[in-house]
Amino acid sequence: MTNSKLLFSLLLAGSVGTVSAQSLKDARAAIEAENYGKAKTILQQLVTKQPKNGDNYFYLGQVYLVNDRADSAAAIFNQGLTNDPKATINNVGLGYVDLLKKDKASAESKFALATAKLGKKDYEPLLEIGRAYINTPEPDYAKALEYLTQAKAKNTKDIAIPLALGDAYRGLREGSLAYTSYGDAMDIDQNSVKAKVGQAIIVRGAQAYDEAVTQLEAIVAETPTYAPTYRELAETYYQWSKMPGTTDEKYVELNKKGVEQYKKYLEVAGDNTLEAKIRYADFLVYARQYDELKTVSEELAKNPSIDPKIYRYLGYIAFQKSKDYPKALEYLNQMFSKMEKDRVIPLDYMYLGMAEIATNSPKPATPAAGADSTAAVAAPVLTPENEANIQKGIANIKKAIEGDKELLGEVAELAFAKYQEQELQTAVSLFGLVGEYKDSPYYFDSHYYAGEGSYQIGFKKDTQAKDAEGNYVNQDLRNQAIADFANAQKELTIIETTDNKEAQDKYLVNALYYKAFSALGSDDMAQPKGDFVAAFQKLIDTINQRGTQEKNKAYLVDGYTYIGLFHYLKQDTAKAKQNFQKVVEIDPTNEDVKGYLEALK
Repeated sequence: MTNSKLLFSLLLAGSVGTVSAQSLKDARAAIEAENYGKAKTILQQLVTKQPKNGDNYFYLGQVYLVNDRADSAAAIFNQGLTNDPKATINNVGLGYVDLLKKDKASAESKFALATAKLGKKDYEPLLEIGRAYINTPEPDYAKALEYLTQAKAKNTKDIAIPLALGDAYRGLREGSLAYTSYGDAMDIDQNSVKAKVGQAIIVRGAQAYDEAVTQLEAIVAETPTYAPTYRELAETYYQWSKMPGTTDEKYVELNKKGVEQYKKYLEVAGDNTLEAKIRYADFLVYARQYDELKTVSEELAKNPSIDPKIYRYLGYIAFQKSKDYPKALEYLNQMFSKMEKDRVIPLDYMYLGMAEIATNSPKPATPAAGADSTAAVAAPVLTPENEANIQKGIANIKKAIEGDKELLGEVAELAFAKYQEQELQTAVSLFGLVGEYKDSPYYFDSHYYAGEGSYQIGFKKDTQAKDAEGNYVNQDLRNQAIADFANAQKELTIIETTDNKEAQDKYLVNALYYKAFSALGSDDMAQPKGDFVAAFQKLIDTINQRGTQEKNKAYLVDGYTYIGLFHYLKQDTAKAKQNFQKVVEIDPTNEDVKGYLEALK
């Protein structure tokens, strides 16, 4: 599905035409109870027995839409129009498919066909168009109200109309009007559980999640056989877990409860089909419940032909649980090759990009058995092909973020994870991407760690580029190191120049430290330009201004040492002595600097 709205949309039964077969009523009841497997079976039988009844096709198409099979639904709607041209409500179905594909102009033309010749009491197409505008990935609640108001003018007895009006007003955040509409539904049927659930969801929309849970649980206690309430509880726990400031422990707790409610939902709905399990897996994807998703995926993998989404689940699991990045990339590429473009979700692009980056980021080498543990470890080298694929991955992650800004947090978290795992090139690439978004709460964190990480990558390459005597023997690696040092300085300058007090308090001193060492690493100490001198001096001045000398003794020692060394190499004896003496004042046991001072006598 394209988003959670589609995943959790309710396709309630309206009164679409009159049919003689009782079994259509049964199918609509199954849809109401969200037992879509049962509804599909009934409707497929109806289509076979009553091929000239277009209403059967419309409802069957709705079931395919619930199961995220828009192309199959469109084929069913077209069959309905072919076999029963008067059943123009199938044009509503086709218009909804157009909305899913974000083709609003085509959708409106289909809706115009469906409503062109409505009789005085014909309201069903108006109702279904209104619900289409509500349930589309990009809802147009105002448009929905236009059609639903027309439907209400023609029929005041069909409970589906005030229920849909309640949904539309809720989408517009008109809580009181939504509540009134659900109340109108209960005037028609005082036992309408759907209306009661709708009123509880109004509370959820106000982010009063605890109150929403309380109300939904009361509905469950009163009517435990109404399955959709459990699904709404699952959705409520999921949305609650996404609230800013939620601790990791609370996040796990809430989503665990959400999974429990979704399992209860499937149990009460009585839908044991593979399609139902796929919808459950969709919920697990949105709720980031990868342990449970792994269990479900292993079962679904036995039927890989049923839906390309299976490759999504397998790809996510390979990435998250197995950390088998090439396998994750393989699965996701299979999904993209088999799945219709409009069914792809932003999270798919994020994982595809992550898999491309992780697969092509060279891993740090480890010393051979028996090797000197103090020996420098060879720095990983990026081939042009690796670099091209990493850039491709970054582009895919950017596409994901553009589709869903909420993914910025997840990208940042993955970047931190890669950083801790010392997959520095992957981490730096991701931090660089997150750092492009100034409104991200991770903006300054990303620039700092992209800078520190770039310095570390450059330092390793620079070390590898030298022989045992410290002479450069690999100019290509040296050039790469210089580029990494330059990137570090660029990223850390964001911290240096910001007036954001929180970012400065958290990162400024360290940022200046790594920026200074990046400038040092870029210089040629045989003939130093000395750009690092100003950087180290600013580090020293900042520490002194902030009164954090005791905490940052090591930084002060390094700063004075390298400034002194520059002046020593330039034969400026007075300045060299001045800085070396500062070192000895801070660290009287520093034998290296004492040696320089002795040489300057």
